[in-house]
Amino acid sequence: MKQVSEAEVTVMSEKGQIVIPKDMRERLKLGPKTKLLVYGHGDTLILRKLVVPDVESELRALWKEIDQKIGRKRRPTRKEIDEEIHAHRKES
Repeated sequence: MKQVSEAEVTVMSEKGQIVIPKDMRERLKLGPKTKLLVYGHGDTLILRKLVVPDVESELRALWKEIDQKIGRKRRPTRKEIDEEIHAHRKES
C-alpha cells in the first residue's frame, strides 16, 4: 500500500498559485516545468504528476516485436509497405 504523508498547509496567491512543500516535491521528484493533472471533486483538489511516455522507446520496442513476429532482420522498405497497402486495398 502506498504511504500517505501528513497534511501540510499552503496558501494560494492572488494569481491562483500554490507552493507544494519541499519534502513532497523531493519525494515525488517534482521539479520546475513538471506537468501536473488537476482534478476537483467537491471541496477536494487532487494533483497528479503527468507521466508522458517515451514515444521513441515505445516505437523501438514495437518495431522489435514486429520484426520478431515477421521473422525479418530488417524493417520493410517504403516500397514494400506501399505494395502491401495496395495489395490489401485490392482485396477489400
